[in-house]
Amino acid sequence: MRGVLYLSLRRLQHHRLQSAIAIACLALACFLPVASERLIASYDRDLGARAASTPLIAGARGSRFDLVLASLYFRGVELDPVRFAEAEALREGGEALVVPISLRFRARGRPLVATTREYFERRGLHARSGSLPLLVGECVLGARVAQELGLGVGESLFSDPREHYDIAKAPALKMRIVGVLARRESPDDDAVFVDLATAWVLEGALHGHGEAKQVAQERSDLVLGRKDEHVVFSPALIEWNEITPENAVSFHHHGDPGALPLSAVLLFPEDEKSGTLLKTRVNARSALQIVRPSEVIGDLMAFVFRIKRFVDVLWALLAGTTALWLGLVLLLSTRLRAAELETLHRLGASRGTALRLIGAELLLLLLIAALLAFALVAVALAWLPDLVRVL
Repeated sequence: MRGVLYLSLRRLQHHRLQSAIAIACLALACFLPVASERLIASYDRDLGARAASTPLIAGARGSRFDLVLASLYFRGVELDPVRFAEAEALREGGEALVVPISLRFRARGRPLVATTREYFERRGLHARSGSLPLLVGECVLGARVAQELGLGVGESLFSDPREHYDIAKAPALKMRIVGVLARRESPDDDAVFVDLATAWVLEGALHGHGEAKQVAQERSDLVLGRKDEHVVFSPALIEWNEITPENAVSFHHHGDPGALPLSAVLLFPEDEKSGTLLKTRVNARSALQIVRPSEVIGDLMAFVFRIKRFVDVLWALLAGTTALWLGLVLLLSTRLRAAELETLHRLGASRGTALRLIGAELLLLLLIAALLAFALVAVALAWLPDLVRVL
């Protein structure tokens, strides 16, 4: 048997191009189904773990998929705003811990997540260096953001302007970096976190500028009108784009605080019963909707698995076609090697030796192709981007 394997290996080495083509075709037929199975299982595990860590999400009525993907994975989708008063109403019931978030802005292309300290506690996030954002205008970077941008504690980061040519919109804000989060291998590594008030500054709901009387004296062209002690300024009044200890007290809000916008509200009920009662009550009577992220992600992955079943049929057809092609190649090869096999028979080799020689060549091809396929699967799992980051 050792001689048969030696002769088979030497023949494959002699016909390198033919062997390489056969190995590549066989490896591809093995790689595609195994890779798809492993990748989908990995994505299902990662998405499911993130969803399971958040029992409920409240947001404006609309697509539940957009709500969950934006709230958990910071997907760049525009959600209808939730009023701050509605989040406070959820808090008053005492049925769940309420964690509001705002996701309307970005910084250097990264998601700018405005939230409260409870978010960091629930996600198990802590600062690797520095501290968490405490004051308006402060930010903390996710581990991957800090690494990619090369920024650290004590430096500054500008938000991305939403409107480049509209002077009535709030300008880009220069934020102080007060901390860098420890790596968690989650979407939080790719985000920049700020206080809710910082997001409202970016909305233009909170703003700061010089003392009104002084500005009116220095820039009378910006005054649109006066009434008693009130001065109405033009929207062209330049607001401060950096919050410092000196000007922080000047930042103020005009209007109803309850109307301040949020993107969504993460809810952490005390138990399953409290969560069910809260979800039923809000969905029946409120302008908001409450969804269970685990159910939404489960429905999403169920759709993916239905598509995978169709793809599996295609892989089966590919495998069958490859098997027929391989059989045809072996048949033609046997006929072309008739003189070679006859020479072996005249040298004393039995007819069975010829069959064993062809079988050994096929076995070697399959073994090398399988090793190559599993090596490619390992590379794909290690180097393909995480689906959570792609979302």
